[in-house]
Amino acid sequence: MVDSVLGGRVDRLAEQIAELAGRSRRSVAVAESLTGGQLGAALSAAPDSGSWFHGGVIAYHPEVKYTLLGAPRGPVVTHETATAMAESTLRHLLADVAVAVTGVGGPEPDEGKPAGTVVLAISGGDAPTRTEEFVFDGEPIDVMRQTVEAALEAIIDRLGSAPTEA
Repeated sequence: MVDSVLGGRVDRLAEQIAELAGRSRRSVAVAESLTGGQLGAALSAAPDSGSWFHGGVIAYHPEVKYTLLGAPRGPVVTHETATAMAESTLRHLLADVAVAVTGVGGPEPDEGKPAGTVVLAISGGDAPTRTEEFVFDGEPIDVMRQTVEAALEAIIDRLGSAPTEA
C-alpha cells in the first residue's frame, strides 16, 4: 500500500503503476519542476519501486533545465522544454518510460501564462513523445496535486499500451 504525502488518488495511481511496471518489466523515471519532487516521492512509495523506478531529476531552476536536460533557452513552460526534459531523462536515467512536468504553480502568473498552466511530456515505451498542456484551478498545492495525478495517468497510459514480457 502506498502512503505518499499527497495521498488519496495519487497513491492509487502509483499502485497501478507499480503493477503495470512489474508486469511489463518496464522502468520509469521522472523530470519535474513545479512539483518539487512530489512525483518522484509518490512513485518511490509504491510497491517494489526499487525494481522499476529509476529515479528523477528535480529541475526547479531554469538553468538546470537548460544545462542538464537540454531544454532550449528561453521560456520554460513550453512543449519544447517538457519534451527535452522527458527525452533526456529517459536517456540519463536509463528508463523505458519517462514523464516530465513544467509549469506555473502559482499563485501568480509567470512567463505570460496564468497560474495553473502545466506542460507534460511522456516519452518512451515504443511510442513517440507526446505533450499535453493543462490549466489547473486552485491554490499552488492543488495545482501540484493535479499535476502529479496527470503525470501518473500519463505513465499508466504509456505502460498500459506497452507489450508485457513473458
